[in-house]
Amino acid sequence: MTVTRSHIRATAESYLARHPHERASLAGLLAVLDGPDDPSSRTTLPGHVTCSAVVIDRNRHVLHIDHKVSGLLLTPGHVEAGDRTLLAAAVREVCEEAGLRPGDLCLTPQFLDEPIDVDVHDIDANAGKGEAAHQHFDVRFAFYLTSEQPPALALQDEEVAGAQWLPYADVRSPTLRAKLLAAEPHGLDGRPEPVSANALIHGAGRYLLHLRDDREGMWEPWVLALVGGKRSRDDASLEATLRRELAEEVPGLEPTGLMPFAVQEATSVDGLAVPIGVYAGHWSGDAEAVDLREGVLLTWCTVDMLDRLRLSPGLEALIRRHAAEHPAAKELPDGTDPLADEAPPGTELHIVGVHLHLQDDQGRILLGLRHPDSTYAPDTWHFLAGHCERETAIDCLVREAKEEAGLTIAPEDVELVHTVHHVDSPDARPRIALVFQARSWTGNPEVLEPDRCVEWRWWMPQDLPEAVVPYTRRAIDGILRGRPYSEQGWGER
Repeated sequence: MTVTRSHIRATAESYLARHPHERASLAGLLAVLDGPDDPSSRTTLPGHVTCSAVVIDRNRHVLHIDHKVSGLLLTPGHVEAGDRTLLAAAVREVCEEAGLRPGDLCLTPQFLDEPIDVDVHDIDANAGKGEAAHQHFDVRFAFYLTSEQPPALALQDEEVAGAQWLPYADVRSPTLRAKLLAAEPHGLDGRPEPVSANALIHGAGRYLLHLRDDREGMWEPWVLALVGGKRSRDDASLEATLRRELAEEVPGLEPTGLMPFAVQEATSVDGLAVPIGVYAGHWSGDAEAVDLREGVLLTWCTVDMLDRLRLSPGLEALIRRHAAEHPAAKELPDGTDPLADEAPPGTELHIVGVHLHLQDDQGRILLGLRHPDSTYAPDTWHFLAGHCERETAIDCLVREAKEEAGLTIAPEDVELVHTVHHVDSPDARPRIALVFQARSWTGNPEVLEPDRCVEWRWWMPQDLPEAVVPYTRRAIDGILRGRPYSEQGWGER
């Protein structure tokens, strides 16, 4: 297996579609692609393709490697037999020269598996190697480190003189520096986030699994996995990625109530770390009747079948966690709710949510900014909150405070200060929001579930941000006015 001309051309054209003004400067690369010789062979003159890895740490610094021969401060390497793609060649090269492991790296959500930059630089003649002066068309891919701190480097002594981490503004390559600085305001911050999305679809006490194809180069071939796929640069959000993938793979499969559930860590065919955002949703249809366009089959399984199946890594634990956390979500095979018979005829079952109204000694209220990919109220400020499971409301509040923000609250220090009876739409299940206030607590708010909340902040009641969940704003107003109850979505009173 080797990198094909068609793959290199597709990579180049994808890059030029985003940077059409660079077509003239890459005329030499395009000429090599139109020529008879292998564009990635080091014997192809007057120039050939190389690859580089742009490794970014949490401080927005880029790894620079000092090459003894060329003096270059990136990691350009020649494509070798066995490299599946240009990106795989870049990963191999930086791992060989810097002593990293592929699992130390993950793709950036801004560039994914497309180049961040393509640079043309001159290479002097090397009489010792019998090489004439030529050019390198260096295709560069961006990666984040998966760890908080850069791992210890084990530099290749034969070719490397040293290494250093430089901030974006000091990156030595002018073309790369410009790309990095342009992407920085759009979130190129060195912090890994999901670049794939999967659907954990459940219904009638079962979970929907997808048998993947058994093909060369397939990620996790011939195993049962979740439906989903890779993020695209055109996707507006991670949920948009998932809905696009569902429409492409299984049109007609439209789960309801999709909500972020977990972030899984997987490994790509190139050994890269792959964070996957998992959304849980409900569907109870016939798996055999859907129009499956990718993979071999869809099938339902129950939790007690998991240990007999060949599953993708980590999937069994994920399903068992969901089943343990949502015991009341199980249904009978005909799709009915097994708890419905416990309610008197005509009763509308409600969802109970608990909410923490926390005020510091300055009177400021703690709110969290919901993740931009959240199905409910993205990019909106909200109480620390959670849904009641098989537990008391106060136990739920204490658990959620610890899990979401690292706050320790004693049950005896909690009191109910407001209740909101609300409904989001005529077809939605009504909800009861219990708002509790803690008289004391220990710990400072931390972001412990970044797939749900991206920031905690204290706000003065009179200076709340504009984007606050409506019933949260109503509850705060009710508390300030000393009112114990309010309604939302039923019509104004």
